[in-house]
Amino acid sequence: MIRFKKTVLENGLTVVSEAHPQSHAVSIGVWVLTGTRDEPESDAGVSHFLEHMVFKGTKTRSAFQIAKSLEQLGGDLNAFTTRENTCYHALVLKDHWRQGLEVLSDLVSGMDFSKADYALEKSVILQEIAMSDDNIEELIYDIYLEKALPKSPLGKPILGTVASIAAMKASKLKDYYKSRYSGNNLILAAAGNIDHQDLVDEAKKLLGKKKKVRLPSSRMKPSHRAFRHVEERQVEQLHFLSGFPSASFKDKHRFEAFIVNALLGGGMTSRLYQSVREKKGLVYSIHSSLNTFDDFGLINIYAACEPKNMRSVVKNIVREIQKARKRGITSAELKMYQTQVSGSILLGSDDIDNRMQSIAVNEMVFGKYKPVEQVIDEIRSVTPKSVKEYFEKYIDVGSMGAILMGGQAEAHRNWFFDFDFKRG
Repeated sequence: MIRFKKTVLENGLTVVSEAHPQSHAVSIGVWVLTGTRDEPESDAGVSHFLEHMVFKGTKTRSAFQIAKSLEQLGGDLNAFTTRENTCYHALVLKDHWRQGLEVLSDLVSGMDFSKADYALEKSVILQEIAMSDDNIEELIYDIYLEKALPKSPLGKPILGTVASIAAMKASKLKDYYKSRYSGNNLILAAAGNIDHQDLVDEAKKLLGKKKKVRLPSSRMKPSHRAFRHVEERQVEQLHFLSGFPSASFKDKHRFEAFIVNALLGGGMTSRLYQSVREKKGLVYSIHSSLNTFDDFGLINIYAACEPKNMRSVVKNIVREIQKARKRGITSAELKMYQTQVSGSILLGSDDIDNRMQSIAVNEMVFGKYKPVEQVIDEIRSVTPKSVKEYFEKYIDVGSMGAILMGGQAEAHRNWFFDFDFKRG
């Protein structure tokens, strides 16, 4: 039984759904195909700012009425902005999906805010930027992207900068909303106990009159550069973040990247966790993370420790990376990590929020549906040879970006800049 269906309305809006008849709930998302990487440098943070302003009011609802609309039904309403898109989403009981869709449609069609709301929310976002500067574990990733991708909007912070937000005018937000929140720049995705044709009929009523707008294609594939950066911060621990370019969503080695991330630092069985934390006790926290975009990818390795341990931590991280690149992965290791990654995906597939997001992302990236079973088959098709190919193509310590941030960072500048990552 094919649970997935897709319809494109006359105005370009794409409707995708995946039926889960056993569920008591429906997850709905309206995705705007605009994120940080689409913003001119002078308007950095406009996508995220706009996400905030949408909740300040519409032509038919106040901010409180928006908040109350689904909460009073036991549902949930929220939004998020990424570097490639913005999503407004709702989780509701199956009998309330029409109310959920109506509220989401109102948010992306009827935004209406006052000068007072605009000034207030600008202040809130400036506070949010200040708070993010206090969170070293988040800040270090933003700085990494800025240093590694200096010529790409993909490397800019989602929140924008103090200067760009302070200078942003209300008219800019309204113009951006009018142009970007157009029919052909939206995907409506739903997963749960819902009928596709009913969803399409409702979408035509609520969103079918949104205009098509010709949008310039400004996205260019970013180029990752090697760098080193040291920044003193008044915190106890010293934080380290390194990274390599990785496979994009469309790269044939996309699932090898999943396996390599699990192998290096994806969990407690990973090589870095076992070597640097369990066997040597040099850190409390060490892990790797995989970030995948439409045309670019990134694997990062993060560790935090007492400043006196950092040199040993960096040496051990580099040695483990070099060892993995030279030796590759054994058949037994590959089987374990395939099971680990597949298990995580299968467990996530039982969550309809995850399913809604998955079908939306697949539509954005591939323009088609990828069932969970196909993804699992692709993970199982990874071989020791293809992992070796991935290592050779992407994991080169000579192209690594690296940051030291935190307590006593400046005292470590000399050895850090002199350290030969290739020799370890």
